[in-house]
Amino acid sequence: MDAHVGMNGLDSFSMRVALAHPSKCRAAMDVIHKFIHLVLPPVIVVTLCLILPFIFTMKLVFSLIMRPSPLSGENMSGKVVLITGGSSGIGEHLAYEYAKGGASLVLIARRENSLREVARKAVGLGSPDVLVVGADVSKVDECKQFVEAAVNHFGRLDHLVCNAGIISFCAFKDVTSIASCTSLMDINFWGSFYPTYFAVPHLKRSKGKIIVNASSSGWMGSPAMTFYGV
Repeated sequence: MDAHVGMNGLDSFSMRVALAHPSKCRAAMDVIHKFIHLVLPPVIVVTLCLILPFIFTMKLVFSLIMRPSPLSGENMSGKVVLITGGSSGIGEHLAYEYAKGGASLVLIARRENSLREVARKAVGLGSPDVLVVGADVSKVDECKQFVEAAVNHFGRLDHLVCNAGIISFCAFKDVTSIASCTSLMDINFWGSFYPTYFAVPHLKRSKGKIIVNASSSGWMGSPAMTFYGV
């Protein structure tokens, strides 16, 4: 009871101080906000630089000890892999790694010309067949269509790699329109959900795998990346 009364008294005192000296309270809050904005970002960056290499090294060691990776520990010859965001970056190079293992590929992205170039290189690296589909993963109908196209073309689906994603830098306080943030959520969240939903029945039949390319921002928030980290 005493502690409860004490806390109420403290809250009441804080309220009286704020009401009596509003300018001083605002000045104090401004100082705190400036400190957070100036000091916190470099502290986070330095902390990540120190911690993440250790975390990634340990994850690599445990993954090698505990179980094989999807690319190196499984015979991919004769299997079919669908990769979203396969026109560049990580998705492109995942396609090459799967191609080296003899997998057939289904490459999905909006830039169909870039996909065709990736497909050409993948065939040169050992993929027996590559299906290219220009599609937008944020549109549910197109996701259904490219999963069906993959199964109709190859007769099966063994790996779904949800790799498509975009990044944005915007502090939440600076957002002036929700519409400016919806595309990021549509691609990064729904762009993985939709293909997975339509692929699951086929992956069950093949006892396949779902691989999602995610970011550490999902569990460790970063400045000006509020929506990206959701």
